Amino acid sequence: MENIALIESFSEFKDDKLIDRVTLMAILEDVFRNALKKKYGSDDNFDIIINPDKGDMEIWRRRIVVADDDLDLENEEITLTEARKIEPDFEIGEEVSEEVKLIDLGRRAILALRQNLISKIHEHDNTNLYKQFKDLIGEIYTAEVHHVRPRVVILVDDEGNEIVLPKEKQIPSDFFRKGDNVRGIIESVELKGNKPQIIMSRTADKFLEKLFEQEIPEVFDGLIMIKKVVRIPGEKAKVAVDSYDDRIDPVGACVGMKGSRIHGIVRELGNENIDVINYTNNIQLYITRALSPAKVSSVKIDEEKKRAEVFLKLEEVSKAIGRGGHNIKLAGLLTGYELDVIREGSAVEEDDVELTEFSDEIDGWVIDEFAKIGLDTARSVLNQDVADLVRRTDLEEETILEVIKILKEEFED
Repeated sequence: MENIALIESFSEFKDDKLIDRVTLMAILEDVFRNALKKKYGSDDNFDIIINPDKGDMEIWRRRIVVADDDLDLENEEITLTEARKIEPDFEIGEEVSEEVKLIDLGRRAILALRQNLISKIHEHDNTNLYKQFKDLIGEIYTAEVHHVRPRVVILVDDEGNEIVLPKEKQIPSDFFRKGDNVRGIIESVELKGNKPQIIMSRTADKFLEKLFEQEIPEVFDGLIMIKKVVRIPGEKAKVAVDSYDDRIDPVGACVGMKGSRIHGIVRELGNENIDVINYTNNIQLYITRALSPAKVSSVKIDEEKKRAEVFLKLEEVSKAIGRGGHNIKLAGLLTGYELDVIREGSAVEEDDVELTEFSDEIDGWVIDEFAKIGLDTARSVLNQDVADLVRRTDLEEETILEVIKILKEEFED
């Protein structure tokens, strides 16, 4: 195979892979130099001239002329007799330049050249892809559903790049079909062998933050700051916002008239309930706002333990805790404090008993779990539905049933 034909067959990669001319020349030269090293032991005395645009290439081998009786020839040397076959007037000590045809490398070497070139181009593509998506980590990205599997959805972007959306990074209500457009953030880029694996997430707190940037101009312009975002994906989220300009109401600007601005974000997240609250450095006020929609009577802070006792009227307790305990959990995550709900002014009924009185039969941590959802007496626990207690606490059903048995025995006695 002539040099020109080989380069023509190689140059197709320039169009297929959209590699710029300089990069392709560098890859080609590297591939050819590796082949020369294998055949001659060194490529130091070879000059390679490549022009992929024209489809031609030249390889020139430089050697010094030595006497015919020099039997221990190096790669960089040529005997006088051999040199004069190239040009009859060469003398000992002169430099000879001779063109090397690729066919001289052997057919197997030429096949290896092509395979090596393909490998180098894929390596170049993967490196560029890795760098490209590394720079996009934390940014919103849109891609099309290519394949839906039980544990993962495979997406493809406009450039044909494959993006992975694992099941655990999907909102529970997400349902995708082939051809659907999906938005999420690029959460990570991992190298699997030599190929980068791009991971998308729709459950990350950052995704909600970036949606605010996209949908709310004041956030995009930096007039409103997102101080913190916490989420239970698909269920509930709390977003603390602040403003540089006192004339701007950050909560009102984010929510919009009758929720018009935030509606698109809620829909994108599968009707996730989003509370937007004003950020403040006053931790008591911050906790009070974080527990919205409940009306908090007072807050007692323990800075050292990062705990807070929150006092509420009886009718406000369920609002503070929220469905499934989501409201109080998110309020704790938002403020950084462990929140204990205490029913304000709730006198223990004459025939009721404080849960702490059962500390010899019920573990303290179990009593604490009930206290967190405002249940601090025996009757307050017995009046609850077991399934509801399982949902609202971190207790197993077996543990709750055991507690109920102990409490019932007290009243039977």
